[in-house]
Amino acid sequence: MLRGGKVGLRARHEDDIPILRTELYDDVANAARAEGGPWRPITPGSKDPRLVVDDTNQGLVQFSVVELDGGKLVGTATLWGIDTHNRSAHIGLGLLPASRGQGYGTDVVAVLCHYGFVVRGLQRLQIETLADNAAMLRSAERSGFVREGVLRSSAWVMGEFLDEVLLGLLAQDWKPDSQA
Repeated sequence: MLRGGKVGLRARHEDDIPILRTELYDDVANAARAEGGPWRPITPGSKDPRLVVDDTNQGLVQFSVVELDGGKLVGTATLWGIDTHNRSAHIGLGLLPASRGQGYGTDVVAVLCHYGFVVRGLQRLQIETLADNAAMLRSAERSGFVREGVLRSSAWVMGEFLDEVLLGLLAQDWKPDSQA
């Protein structure tokens, strides 16, 4: 398990799947904002890639996020779009509703940075998030990510186009203790 100050990132367990499906992916508004595509229901037992980890996909690493104190599931974290030639990847996370606003997001971003830069030897990490996602923007910036641009009206979310913010962090600019 990868450890941060508050959370750990570990492999997805079977008993995580019903919780993630119910609390993250069955929430239409949340899923529509997070997925970059239209919401679709996930049937029980589905092999949907958001829930079932494909260990053969070298461009994707999925984690379950748990509290260090007690091991309670609090969300999911992903390193995706891993490009081993250019040594870059994207990061993403989703916290269960009851776990938001407690500083877990900032800790998850920091642990994903450690994984990307130290464990995987990547040069660049990138985040794309909706411009109104203040919590993600704050978590990213606390870990040293820099706003590199705004993709105007690039995301169709629940009947309207929204701006997305593009953030990047290079290995040489990363400070392991920058999350606060």
